[in-house]
Amino acid sequence: MNSIAEACNQLKKEYDGCFKTWFSEKFLKGDFDETMCSDHFKLYNQCLQQAMKDQNINLDEVNIAHLGTEHEKKN
Repeated sequence: MNSIAEACNQLKKEYDGCFKTWFSEKFLKGDFDETMCSDHFKLYNQCLQQAMKDQNINLDEVNIAHLGTEHEKKN
C-alpha cells in the first residue's frame, strides 16, 4: 500500500522492509529492541507530517488519543 503522499512512498517502502525484517528476525525470536528501524521511522514520519500539513490535515486532531476515553464510547 502506498503512503498518503507520493513523495513519501520510497521512505515508506524502506521502513516497511526494515520493519518486516525486524519483526521476523528479531521480535519473533525474543529480541524486543525496537531501535533497528528507528531512523527509517523518523524519516518517514517527518515526511508524513509535512505531507499532512501540505494537505491541510490538522495534526492535532490526528494525535488525539481516543482509546479508552468517553469519545471512543460515543462512536
